[in-house]
Amino acid sequence: MLSIIIPCFNEADNIPVLIERINGCDLRDTEVILVNNGSTDQTRVVLNKQIEKSNLRIKCVNLEKNQGYGFGIMRGINAASGDIIAWTHADLQTDIRDVFDGYKLLLGSGDLKGVFLKGSRKNRSLIDYCFTWGMGLLASVVLHQKLFDVNAQPKMFHRSFLSLMKDMPADFSLDLYAFYLARKNGLHILELPVYFNRRIYGQAKGGGSFKTKWKLVYRTWKYIFKLKHNLKNSL
Repeated sequence: MLSIIIPCFNEADNIPVLIERINGCDLRDTEVILVNNGSTDQTRVVLNKQIEKSNLRIKCVNLEKNQGYGFGIMRGINAASGDIIAWTHADLQTDIRDVFDGYKLLLGSGDLKGVFLKGSRKNRSLIDYCFTWGMGLLASVVLHQKLFDVNAQPKMFHRSFLSLMKDMPADFSLDLYAFYLARKNGLHILELPVYFNRRIYGQAKGGGSFKTKWKLVYRTWKYIFKLKHNLKNSL
């Protein structure tokens, strides 16, 4: 079974469209877990209302307080029962159908436990590409692994990979941490071409404006060096 985790923070306007798109997919052998990640808008109300009249394979995890993107994903994973775990975003900039395309690619690899799948974003603006390239270059140099387009969605792997995930970061650095662990432990990286769309409603949480992009980059840089420090101490 495939378990898809989707953290939702203040996405009340996007939820009905997201669930409509989920219901348009073939959900056989699939569960979708929407995590209300401590939203302060009407996300919880909208989620519950939409799920009541939706496919029974969609369920919700409600968190009273937002403790970070990564924290929400890990709480969703705790509620998952699938052998294959995936996560993506609720903001509609990433297409839920990408997850199902990735699942087919993963199943066709012939080595579920030895593969880590990630998105590879296409059709991005030059400034977004430069931010991503610079962050990936720094991570690759400091951590001695090839780590590019770190935050691209979806992420997907076999449940056995969770045994490697110790001391997970609670913020957006979870994407970097998971990708790094996959590289470090010799998993084969499958890249799925995905197209990054404009948001229909709201502003991107992890890098919409120039200011938020720099905040994300700064937090990621701090985590890269923190991870390097932790690795040195574990030797």
